[in-house]
Amino acid sequence: MLDRPHPTPSAPSNDPFALAKALSGFHFIGGGYVPARSGRSFAVVNPATGQQVAQAAEGDAADVDAAVRNAAEAQKEWAKLPARKRGALVHQCAALLKDHAEELARLIALETGKALRTESRVEAGVVADIFEFFGGLGSELKGESVPFAPNVLSVTVREPLGVVGAIIPWNVPMLLMALKVAPALVAGNSVVVKSAEEAPLAVLRVCELMNRVLPPGVFNMLSGFGPECGAPLVEHPLVRKLTFTGSVETGKIVAKAAAEKLIPVTLELGGKSPMIVFADCDFDKTVSGALTSMRFTRQGQSCTAASRIYVERPIFDRFVQAMKTAVDAMVMGDPLDEKTDIGTIISTGQFEKVQSFIEEGKATAGATAHVCSAMPKDQALKKGLFLQPVIFTGLDSKSRLVREEIFGPVTVIQPFDEPEAVLAEANDSEYGLAASLWTNNLKVGLDLAHRLEAGLVQINQNLVVQANLSYGGVKSSGLGKEASLEAMLEHFTHKKTIMVNMA
Repeated sequence: MLDRPHPTPSAPSNDPFALAKALSGFHFIGGGYVPARSGRSFAVVNPATGQQVAQAAEGDAADVDAAVRNAAEAQKEWAKLPARKRGALVHQCAALLKDHAEELARLIALETGKALRTESRVEAGVVADIFEFFGGLGSELKGESVPFAPNVLSVTVREPLGVVGAIIPWNVPMLLMALKVAPALVAGNSVVVKSAEEAPLAVLRVCELMNRVLPPGVFNMLSGFGPECGAPLVEHPLVRKLTFTGSVETGKIVAKAAAEKLIPVTLELGGKSPMIVFADCDFDKTVSGALTSMRFTRQGQSCTAASRIYVERPIFDRFVQAMKTAVDAMVMGDPLDEKTDIGTIISTGQFEKVQSFIEEGKATAGATAHVCSAMPKDQALKKGLFLQPVIFTGLDSKSRLVREEIFGPVTVIQPFDEPEAVLAEANDSEYGLAASLWTNNLKVGLDLAHRLEAGLVQINQNLVVQANLSYGGVKSSGLGKEASLEAMLEHFTHKKTIMVNMA
């Protein structure tokens, strides 16, 4: 482990406020903390209280250029390491992240408002698991022997692409960063990550921790805003691969920039994921699954959230009532409190966007808004971005709440009568990221699973992203796959053919 001085504690810290302050004002470039070259910074706010907890370095083109050039230089030597050695170092990073899992969970809860017990600890654990998984795949960077002619040896080899530019969102920033960084590093690339301006702290700490193991410059972290920091990263001539998670609109901009440079791009752009519930389902298991599927504990801020739930008519009323009762029992409160089930919305802008959808739904003729849970009573949280989950019934398929990604604790439940009709409704969307089916009739379930237009379909469960399971959408939900060996090979290497004439 390299000995480099840092302004942050070397041992795990369970004081997220102190750690946030120590992380203030820095990027991580070339193996060390550096401030923005402009000297500018911006506030990081605790969404549960509205109080500023840190400053983040405000990156621009000069910071991007420094990070990319450091990464390009470091990548030359990193690529020369045997793949299994690179994997071993990434595996060592995973062990270090496990040691700091509680610290990272508390830090992510502070800056995002996600509940510690139900959300943030889960993310911190999955992050370490992703690095551990990819760390073991170094030996899988294999080529092939290609039959060509008796006197010609023809083989293929997998080679890294170079510098990877990664742009991540704020909802599960550590997890989505890990899905990009881990396979890129094992494959022999170096990485420059641009964090989300709403959640720059935990990913910065992850970067620092991993730099205690990795050679300097292999993994770099920038914070800043899209036009000033993200765009220069996308456009930098030394960046040879782009990977982005975020909105469809921004994803199209990233794709156009990649096309101009003729470099590969991976995009994960959100969803409007349907959940289809048949009357023969295990009712209690399905209601519990709906709570998980809708990501209520994350205030619905998930691209795989089941924001469209279709329930077979014989159990429709019972299901709606059971859902409301279950969500009512969930406790909304301080994200760092062990009693809390549901935290906050991430930012004022997102809060206002979700609230506008809710108001539109309430104003729709024939619609019923089932408002759930209860606002926290603690006066210290009165300025927090807490929002009661809402279950809508009575909305038709043309409603914006049914068609557009809300990214908040809002779901629409609609009845259905026939499998073919509900399949048509589920597929009538510009998105195609994820879907789930809940039935004890395996024949019906598998038939619909094959015909649902989604990259990930689950029957009688709706887990979050898991290492080793290919993850990625179709239609406007994106391009490419993440979380698997396939993702590492296809999206972070290129295949070279080598021929030797032995005649």
